[in-house]
Amino acid sequence: MSSTCSNRFRIRCASRALALSLTALSLCGPAAAQRDQGVVDGLARLLAAADTRVYDTALFRETLHHSDPFVRRQAAFAAGRIGDAKALDPLIAALGDSAPAVRAAAAFALGLLKQPRAVAALLVAPVQPEAVTAIAKTGGDEAAAALTVLLGSGASATAVPRAALLEAWRLGARAPIAALMTHARNADPVARCNAVYALARLHTVRGVPALVEALADPEASVRAAALRGLSRVLTDSAHVPPQDVVSRIRPLLGDGDAHVRVNALRALATFHDSTLAALALPLAADPDLNVAVQAETTLGALGGARAVAALQPGLASATFALRRQAAIALAQADSAAGVATATALLTGGADWRWRSVAAEALGAARDRGRLEAQLADPDGRVAVQALQALQRLVPDSDSSLSPRARSLLQHADAAVRSVAADLLARRPVLDDVDRLTDAYLRAAADSFNDARLSAVAALAAIAGTGPDARTAVATRFVARVPRPDDYLVRRLAGEKLPEAAARWGPVAPIATGRTLADYRAVARRYLVPARRGRPGPRVTIETERGPVVVELLPAEAPLTVAAFLSLVDRRYFDGSIWHRVVPNFVVQDGDPRGDGWGGPGFALRDEVNPVRYETGTVGMALSGPDTGGSQFFITHSPQPHLDGTYTVFGRVVSGLGALDAIGQGERIRSIHR
Repeated sequence: MSSTCSNRFRIRCASRALALSLTALSLCGPAAAQRDQGVVDGLARLLAAADTRVYDTALFRETLHHSDPFVRRQAAFAAGRIGDAKALDPLIAALGDSAPAVRAAAAFALGLLKQPRAVAALLVAPVQPEAVTAIAKTGGDEAAAALTVLLGSGASATAVPRAALLEAWRLGARAPIAALMTHARNADPVARCNAVYALARLHTVRGVPALVEALADPEASVRAAALRGLSRVLTDSAHVPPQDVVSRIRPLLGDGDAHVRVNALRALATFHDSTLAALALPLAADPDLNVAVQAETTLGALGGARAVAALQPGLASATFALRRQAAIALAQADSAAGVATATALLTGGADWRWRSVAAEALGAARDRGRLEAQLADPDGRVAVQALQALQRLVPDSDSSLSPRARSLLQHADAAVRSVAADLLARRPVLDDVDRLTDAYLRAAADSFNDARLSAVAALAAIAGTGPDARTAVATRFVARVPRPDDYLVRRLAGEKLPEAAARWGPVAPIATGRTLADYRAVARRYLVPARRGRPGPRVTIETERGPVVVELLPAEAPLTVAAFLSLVDRRYFDGSIWHRVVPNFVVQDGDPRGDGWGGPGFALRDEVNPVRYETGTVGMALSGPDTGGSQFFITHSPQPHLDGTYTVFGRVVSGLGALDAIGQGERIRSIHR
């Protein structure tokens, strides 16, 4: 493989070095085993504090000064994850810790707090790459000035300037565009890739010349990064003739790297020009499944008779991913042909997935009548797909869907009720207060909380329409329902309804259902081995394309690893569907429903950490902060924009070829240790 934006080998070496350094620091003597119990107790209390989201000043005073650097590192992570501003000064002090691993953790944690006062402290030498990320995430003028200093602080082939280039996109309008364009020609391929990636994420007209030039870069990672940022709208704004951009994209459609081919197809799709369909036609038969799927997507966006003809073979494919995308793309390219295909899918058998694909195709064909008919489908997974398509199709200013949404608040499926409430929130009216309150109460028995959250959001939207409406919500909802056990519901209500916050009290501490003994068990089983430098547990994902072996990372996300392994041991994932596959982005699974709405019946608090999203990184899927459960994803390629946002809890150590070959709709045969 060609080099990537953040060298994967370098990251793994750093991880091993971290483990060895922590081992040497924490286990230097025969009495180490006798100290384990005290360490376990400290780690358990930190796990409990982070999980309940309560900052205990005394606990962190003790653990941030613990004799064991592993404990101090975990304390820094916990303080950042809790997010209490009281952690600011202790974490700034930890930047001077004697252990580099602790200093790095403290820097990362300060990025979670996003307090401008930390920027100056993060610049004190020796600056850690994690400090660069923290500065960029904090943002503001101070952060922009700091990154400019760091970009000029030394050779660009070293870790800190490379990190500054990679993270510069987080600054938005304050980003150092001129410096990024200069480094887009850097001799160091990692620095060059990072600069191009940042320019692509910024979508700035000023960066277009550098992105176009980078399409001819010798490194596949740089070419792929440049293609991420190029679109017809952006290049038109930069007054670059479309034919000039297409002439640069054309050779990349035959690139030897499949990830480059996918990104080239995506860039081509933004031109929405049917005369360009001929360029994408050969890739519909590409041997790489995900390239072929992306080619179908691009043909749908380009449209025209040639695209319609090229999509026909996909409709007869035995591969779910190809047939699904061909149907959706055909509907986009030719609505009449798409409706005919969707109609055939509706009568094609008992498999709910094809009726769901029909809803996606009807949405692409903008056929409102047939979509409304699908709302009566006996399978809620189909009905919610149709309702979501209508949600995208009907503008917010159109209230004609509201009566149907009101009736769907009583649907048996929680996902349908959630989207129905979301539709009512678009045009809030006082008369819906009692309906939404009833919908909220009905959702108490659901296995996932989306319907409750959507009801609260819709009620908050009504409250925002005027004093009378706010009084009605306060008296007919807040005063009527008991304090919810679900802290996500309390948090949302507290943010949007002051009356709820006043009546229900603070969000934290969160009731996790765990005892201190439970946290001790996690610490003893997963953190103590990590402290000793042992590699994390491994699981094998048996896919239809072959085995994918994943090493889990308990030192970075102990509670997430523990929850995942408990589900593995229950055979929870066996037979489940890869319900979401986005070419050159992620594969995603872990939903027992198979449509992306389901979960295990519990929510995990985020355990974000400094591990970056490289090729084969395993992360926890979310629908918002602290909403993880069983759905996980694995990245096809580096995705730096996910860093520090989604919990990383594993990485693929073998089976990347199988990972790249997985298509949407395929099954996990099993996951086992």
